[in-house]
Amino acid sequence: MDKLNLSDHISRQFNQELEEVRSQVLHMGGIVEEQLANALKVLVSGDKSLAKEVLAADAVVNALEVDIDEECTRIVALRQPAASDLRLVMTVVKTINELERIGDEAKRIAKMTSDELEGVLTEKMRTELTFMGALVRDMLRQVLDGFARADVDTAIEVVKADKLVDKRYKKIVKQFIQQMVNDPDSVPSVINVLWAVRSLERLGDRCQNIAEHIIYMALGTDIRHVKLDDVLAEIEGQDVD
Repeated sequence: MDKLNLSDHISRQFNQELEEVRSQVLHMGGIVEEQLANALKVLVSGDKSLAKEVLAADAVVNALEVDIDEECTRIVALRQPAASDLRLVMTVVKTINELERIGDEAKRIAKMTSDELEGVLTEKMRTELTFMGALVRDMLRQVLDGFARADVDTAIEVVKADKLVDKRYKKIVKQFIQQMVNDPDSVPSVINVLWAVRSLERLGDRCQNIAEHIIYMALGTDIRHVKLDDVLAEIEGQDVD
């Protein structure tokens, strides 16, 4: 094999390795999506059988994080990627860490709310929790789609959506505080639900973090700790590599 053919072979092999890593991230994301969906059902309906599934999936997610992280370390050591390839690898490492933490929050939701909640959640509160859960699920679905396509526009929409989750969180907390005032006997159960709702809010933050990593991967622009309006103005003047 001559030098040129060897170079082409190595390049194709490297691209295959990167594509495999991306696929593994999306596989991990799919498992976390299911974890979250089941955790939300536990939160609203108290289905204990689903709670067990959420907890069982956690070990799978943790193992995937370790495997993907090790593969990324191997790629960096062996291939010494530069520019956009290096940004992709770094984004993968950060994304799988966020996905693992999302899985942890889903597990926490399931554990907190798997006890009997009859009488604690009114129909109005179930509706509120379902709506907030749907917002977070949409954020996770969108951000995984954005990762798959390195889509900056989708990532930006996820960043914006986190504000809606924060507003819904504050509204629900106020309603539950009022419920505890009106019914002191409900305090222990309501506190459990409040911790679960707090986890939902954190899930939104995790999705936003992944969206920020996607923007960095695509544009090389770090938008952490920067106002969104300033980010949009900067991105409009850039082209994706």
